[in-house]
Amino acid sequence: MYMDEVEDQNDLIQEIVLQLWKSYERFEGNSQFSTWMYRVSLNTALTYFKKEKKKSEHYTFLENIDRVDDRESSEKETQLELFYKAVHELNKVEKALIFLFLEGQSHKEIGQNLGITEGNARVKLNRTKDKLQTIIKTYGYEF
Repeated sequence: MYMDEVEDQNDLIQEIVLQLWKSYERFEGNSQFSTWMYRVSLNTALTYFKKEKKKSEHYTFLENIDRVDDRESSEKETQLELFYKAVHELNKVEKALIFLFLEGQSHKEIGQNLGITEGNARVKLNRTKDKLQTIIKTYGYEF
């Protein structure tokens, strides 16, 4: 979700693995290992995103996508495209909130991963969801 291009995604994955490797000896066991991994990965992604922000933002839409003729499938595909387009308009923290939410994490886990309180995570997530809906509505579409 943080990088649009496959090459950038692969670079980010390598950077995350490197940071996990470097910081493993500092894992104290005060939280679940998966929570620690999310936190290191997320911080690495946010830092990497800041460095890569110098690149100009652009959207690439494929003209000739193979589509199933089924209207329902086409509708879901349209919804997904609009969702990802809207997510790209969010700031890095909002992207992280949505990503962690889509991963099925609780408000408490999201708060731990982002270093904020559970209540703050809940408020920020609700505001981010509202912002996504507003962005999607500006595209002339409502779910």
